[in-house]
Amino acid sequence: MFKIITTCLFALLSFNLSAQNTVQDEMGEFSIETTPKRIVVLEFSFVDALASLGVSPVGVADDGDANRVIPAIKSKISAWTSVGGRSTPNLEIISSLKPDMIIADMERHATIYEDLKKIAPTLILKSRGESYKDNLAAVAKIGIILDQDAKMQQLIGAHHVRMDAFAKKINSDKKFLFAISSTRGFTMHSPKAYAGGVMERLGLRSAIPEETEKAYVRSTLERLVKANPDYLLVGEYGDQTAVDDFKKSPLWNMISSVKNKTYLETNPILWSLNRGMIAAEIMAQELQTVIK
Repeated sequence: MFKIITTCLFALLSFNLSAQNTVQDEMGEFSIETTPKRIVVLEFSFVDALASLGVSPVGVADDGDANRVIPAIKSKISAWTSVGGRSTPNLEIISSLKPDMIIADMERHATIYEDLKKIAPTLILKSRGESYKDNLAAVAKIGIILDQDAKMQQLIGAHHVRMDAFAKKINSDKKFLFAISSTRGFTMHSPKAYAGGVMERLGLRSAIPEETEKAYVRSTLERLVKANPDYLLVGEYGDQTAVDDFKKSPLWNMISSVKNKTYLETNPILWSLNRGMIAAEIMAQELQTVIK
């Protein structure tokens, strides 16, 4: 009898030691045997996902500016070490943090994937250029890897309930457009982009529904006039940007949102950088406030 019990205990122990959390990431199958505790993330959307679970990353590619993480997310996590820019994270700093997992972006970090794997197991997911649905899929995978699948599914479910409530209150048939303006140009975010996807989730019509291939669409003033959004939300990076040049042209006043005073300046850090459930709900709150 003792021998049978011993054998069963040994088998159970062996199973626990070999148990793995596994997901399909952008590189194939990703498995990890232990629940990660020291996590470095290389995009802001992954910070949102961890914050939703109350998990603090030890390192963040925050472009050297902690204020690029919105307060609603920052308040849920502890202070972190900056590992540099999202496009060119500092591998030496990442290594010094002794992470047991890195979460990287497919578009930005595929070229350094092998280098990252030498430091720690690297989960590579969509982030830059992701859609709203892409983000929720990535969030779910992070929940599985952190051994918090049930909790994350509950959070996603509660998020949808809140977004449904926002959609019911907003209930507009107007055309909407979010864009980023900088010294480099004016870029419209299509329904394929995160902000466009959030608007679509809320039942709002895009001013550029035909743009189904690209998330980000560089635009001239003439192209913007043709789109003619009823609500135009613009996040500016800088004091003098492309949209300021647009405003000098008589064409600017032909846009419905300008004529109806529904041109709105928004925070690009919220609307473009901090993608995730927390950010999406704040965006929904802002839309509910401004829609007439």
